[in-house]
Amino acid sequence: MALVRYNPWQELNALERHINGLFGDTKVPSTRFDGDFIKVPAAELQETDDAIHLKLELPGLEAKDLDIQVTQDAVHISGERKSQTQTEEKGATRSEFYYGKFQRVIPLSARVQNTNVTADYKDGILNLTLPKTEQEKNKVVKVNLEQSAA
Repeated sequence: MALVRYNPWQELNALERHINGLFGDTKVPSTRFDGDFIKVPAAELQETDDAIHLKLELPGLEAKDLDIQVTQDAVHISGERKSQTQTEEKGATRSEFYYGKFQRVIPLSARVQNTNVTADYKDGILNLTLPKTEQEKNKVVKVNLEQSAA
C-alpha cells in the first residue's frame, strides 16, 4: 500500500469544480478559463410581439471599440477595453478593473430581421432593437390536447 500525502487544497478544488458544473449552463457575466478571469458584458433580453430588445452593460467603452454583428438567430459582440494606467516611479497601483478583449454570442429565441436592427449607446449601456421577421410575428402554434382514457 502506498503512502499518500494529505492535500487539503484538493478538496477545495473538487468543490470549486462541482460548483462551476452546477452553474455551467447559466448566463453568468464572468467565466473562469485556465486560471484567468474573462469578463463578458452582462445582458438583459426582453421579448415583445414585434421585436427583441437586448440591453448590454459596457462601461468604459467607446462605440468605436465595439464590433456588433447580428445574424437572424444570434448577436455577436466583441470589443476591447484598453488600459489607461500610468506608471509612476514611486508607489503602486492596484486595479480591479478588467482590461482586454471580450467576445460574447447571445442566441435569440426568434428569428429577426438583421437588416433593420437599431442601436443606441449611451452611458455605457448598449440598447439593440431587433425586429422579428414577419413569419415569427404571425407564427401560430396549434396545441393538441389528448384526452386520457380514465
